[in-house]
Amino acid sequence: MKDKLRELGLTDNESSVYSALLELGPVHAGLITRKSGLHRRVVYDTLDRLIKKGLVGYIIENNVRLFQVADPKRFMELVKEREAIVQELMPMMSALYTKTREKEETNFYKGKQGLKKIFEDQIESGEEILVMGASMMAYDILQFYFKWFDKRRKEGKIKARIIFNGAGKKVNVPYADVRYMPEKYSSPLAVNIYGDKVAIILWKKETPLAILIKNRQIAEGYKKYFEFSWKSARS
Repeated sequence: MKDKLRELGLTDNESSVYSALLELGPVHAGLITRKSGLHRRVVYDTLDRLIKKGLVGYIIENNVRLFQVADPKRFMELVKEREAIVQELMPMMSALYTKTREKEETNFYKGKQGLKKIFEDQIESGEEILVMGASMMAYDILQFYFKWFDKRRKEGKIKARIIFNGAGKKVNVPYADVRYMPEKYSSPLAVNIYGDKVAIILWKKETPLAILIKNRQIAEGYKKYFEFSWKSARS
């Protein structure tokens, strides 16, 4: 029984004292001490807490205080009281939870290893990847990496839609839909959008750079711009 009482929120001492009282009936503290095996001072402190919770009461008989358990249905009342408190706190807790979960972040990455971290993050997100301004320079800068990246993306069933700069050379990208924009719009700057993140990548052979922004509103804005560009691009 003590284990179950602990599951209901009682401490070890409270469970021991309550169980003793439940078996003994109205008794003085000395008998509770012997039955529970707790120190007398501990028993009195525990009884005081149980009285405040409404689980124990007492009567005076021949100038002696006799303790006894209240109706066990009091536990049901305690559960309802806690449920009411949770309901009252829920809006505030939900707001704080959402705020911390959707914390905005902006991180800067430099060099090949930094860029790889962004692409690894895309795999981990499991979300569809949208790319505007994809450049063949990426394959030169991160040689051999994209073959491995696309293999893992395919295995994880992570779809991609990619808009390449220039329509001169067709590119075969596994598990992806590819379209092309006119060469005159080409640029070493690419934008990768996934989940609530936007990665702005400058593909430079010497030292590629990237800015990763985590912001749902910004990501949604870029997704709309991508959809507009997708309709304008050619297969």
